[in-house]
Amino acid sequence: MNSKKSNTRFIAEVAVFSALAYLLDLAANIMSLKIWPQGGSISIAMVPVFLIAYRWGIKGGLLTGFLLGLLQFILGFAQIYTIIQGIIDYFIAFTVVGLAGVFAGQIKKSFEKGERTKWMTYVTFGAFLGSLFRYICHVFSGIVFFGEYAPEGQPVVLYSLVYNGTYMLPNFIVSSIIIILVISAMPKKMFLHES
Repeated sequence: MNSKKSNTRFIAEVAVFSALAYLLDLAANIMSLKIWPQGGSISIAMVPVFLIAYRWGIKGGLLTGFLLGLLQFILGFAQIYTIIQGIIDYFIAFTVVGLAGVFAGQIKKSFEKGERTKWMTYVTFGAFLGSLFRYICHVFSGIVFFGEYAPEGQPVVLYSLVYNGTYMLPNFIVSSIIIILVISAMPKKMFLHES
């Protein structure tokens, strides 16, 4: 595939998957899966970011995550209390999800060799890495901007670690399962492009 065609496909896929990620997060909000008082929800919004990261590598993942954060920020869906908190919880937190793309090459190689357990392991590692960095962003934001909500006598750091872990751990697990199912269901289409 020529470079111009590849770039056009890259831009189109990033745009579509960013919009899909936003819609999945919006659906979680509508279905009342956003039960945490200071933000956070059980959502599969990271799935499209991971899929692009595995398909196009880090650049695709970071850009898709950034655009997801941007959509949340500008469409009024985000819970923003200060501009810095908003930047950390949306722009940075969702951008770093795309770091899962560091495993894109290993996933593709093991997939092409038919090493099912190996590519599934790399997919899970990537989802864990992206989720971990997003979690760190939310924990930091929780400590700095939401410490006043910690129960009396509970350290703010512990409060933020637990609060953010209660939705990030399920998000990681559910996202990993869905990504593995999607890649298994459409294996040939997943890696048909030149990066």
